[in-house]
Amino acid sequence: SKRGWYAMVPQLGAPLGLIVASALFAYFAGNLSADDFFDWGWRYPFFVAFAINVVALFARLRMVTTEEYSSLFETRELQPARISDTVAREGQNIMLGAFAPLASFALFHMVTVFPLSWVFLFTRESPVRFLIIEIVAAVFGVAAIVISGIIADRVGRKSLLMGSAIAIAIYSGFAPQLLDAGAFGETIYMVIGFILLGLSFGQSSGAIASNFKQAYRYTASALTSDMAWLFGAGFAPLVALLLATNLGVIASGAYLLSGAFWTLLALWLSGQREKGDMDAGG
Repeated sequence: SKRGWYAMVPQLGAPLGLIVASALFAYFAGNLSADDFFDWGWRYPFFVAFAINVVALFARLRMVTTEEYSSLFETRELQPARISDTVAREGQNIMLGAFAPLASFALFHMVTVFPLSWVFLFTRESPVRFLIIEIVAAVFGVAAIVISGIIADRVGRKSLLMGSAIAIAIYSGFAPQLLDAGAFGETIYMVIGFILLGLSFGQSSGAIASNFKQAYRYTASALTSDMAWLFGAGFAPLVALLLATNLGVIASGAYLLSGAFWTLLALWLSGQREKGDMDAGG
């Protein structure tokens, strides 16, 4: 009864990390000359990231498995799964899992890397000011992730993700105009974007993972996550900037709209697949 709540907890790391990174870069970019920043100032936030990674490594080493999984390891019922075997057995679920969170993963970079690039390259506004807007908006994103856990436990994770994808599709239709409407428009663009991101990203990690058989769940989940980030987020800033440069900023919404489409399609196919499995089993 608490799956949605516990699924959202690890997702808090992304906006919290973004807040720390944005604050560090805002400080150094605002207090150093351009020459000093490009010469050595940009390195210091990465030193902080290294320190955080040490803490993260300690946290990972302290993680414990449940008694159920420990017992399965001891009895050798649970064995490491080869990637080839995992793909052969769980290939369809892996593909569905990769496309299910596409909307939220694409939106992640559409409210982080892309707008900062756009402001820096095509306006005369200070990147420092926009980084501060990003910090404020990310706070809304943290709150939305927490709320996503509550909503998911009440209406279901997939229902929340489908509703979020529809909202992201609507948002893609007017978001670019907000980004091109000055400081007030940029703030609204970022706040709404982070709220939608929080609601969808908070539950994106577990959208399809529960469909994997226990023996392949870890390997399949890793493949799913990597593919989702690659297709949904890896190309998002570049594609959006390319579209905005050649066709105008309004065209950048097309990439986000495509992500919402693939998310809705993957979730629908997943539901059909689960329904088919239930009918076949009973």
